[in-house]
Amino acid sequence: MKLVLFDDFVPGVLKGGNVVDISEVVSDVPHIDGQTWMAGMIERFDQYRSAIESAVDANGGVPVGQVRLRPPLPEPGRIVCMAGNYMEGGSSKGDRDSFLKSPSAIIGPGDTVVLPDAPAPHFHHEAELGVVIGRKARNVRAADAKSYVFGFLNFIDVSARGLNPNGNNSFWWQKSWDTFAPIGPAIVTADEIADPQALGVKLWVSGDLRQDLRTDDMARSVYEVVEYVTWITTMKPGDIIATGTNHVGLGPIQDGDRIEMEIEGLGRLEVSVEDSWKRTWPREPLSRMSAFESSVGAKWGGAA
Repeated sequence: MKLVLFDDFVPGVLKGGNVVDISEVVSDVPHIDGQTWMAGMIERFDQYRSAIESAVDANGGVPVGQVRLRPPLPEPGRIVCMAGNYMEGGSSKGDRDSFLKSPSAIIGPGDTVVLPDAPAPHFHHEAELGVVIGRKARNVRAADAKSYVFGFLNFIDVSARGLNPNGNNSFWWQKSWDTFAPIGPAIVTADEIADPQALGVKLWVSGDLRQDLRTDDMARSVYEVVEYVTWITTMKPGDIIATGTNHVGLGPIQDGDRIEMEIEGLGRLEVSVEDSWKRTWPREPLSRMSAFESSVGAKWGGAA
C-alpha cells in the first residue's frame, strides 16, 4: 500500500495514477495535523488496514494531477541520518556515525529546495532509502528489526558542504536548513518491498543522471542500521531513518535545477531548487572536478 497526504494534508492511498481519499475511514485516529494523523495511522495500521483496503477497492479516486501531494510525514519527531554507510568500492565497513536532521527540513513532491544565504562552497544532493518506523523502538536487535519497520520512502539529504564555522565538521550547519529533506511521494508499506537490500536508487539533476546505486552496497543493512540507531535513541511511529548514500556522483545543485529521485517500488520524487543569490558552480559531479575538488576538499572532506 502507498500512503500519502494530499491537498490540506488529507490521508489517501495511491491507486495506480489516482489518489483515493481515506479520511473517513481513519477519521477517529486522534490528530491535530497531517503528521499526527499519519503517525497515528501507522501506529494503529493493523486495526485499520482491512477497512482502508475495502475503501480503496470500492473507490476509483481522482487523478494525481488534480491534487497536491504533500510530504507523507510533514514533521517527524525524529529524523536520524546515517553518515555514509555505503562501501563505495571498498570492503571495510568503516566507522558508524549518524546525525539528527531538523524535522522542519521536510518538504514534499513539487516543493522547492531553497538554498540559504550561507557561505557554502557548494550545495549538493544525496539520494537515500528512508525507513519509516512503525512502533516504539528501543534497543532493537537487527534480527528483530523487520517487525519495527512500517515502510520505506525516497529521501533526499540536501547538504551545504563545507560550513564549518567552529573549525570542525558541523552536521547542523550543513544538513538542517529548512527544505533540506525532500521525501515522498508516498510511504510504501514494508510488505510491498521484498528485500530492501535489492533496490536500485537513482537521482537526476535537470535530466542528468548523477547517482545510480544499489542498496546491496550498504556497509550495514537496513536492519543493522535500525539496531544501531535504536541502541542510542528511542524511535517512535512515523519517525524516519535515512540509511546513507554512495558519494559517487554527488555534485552541486543551483537555482533553477530540477531534482528527481526514484527507488524501485517507491515512485518518483521531484523537487525544484531556488537560490535568490543565483550562485553557480560547475555542473559536473565532484568526482570529475579535480581542480574544484582540490580547492574545497579540505572544507568538505568530512562528507556524510
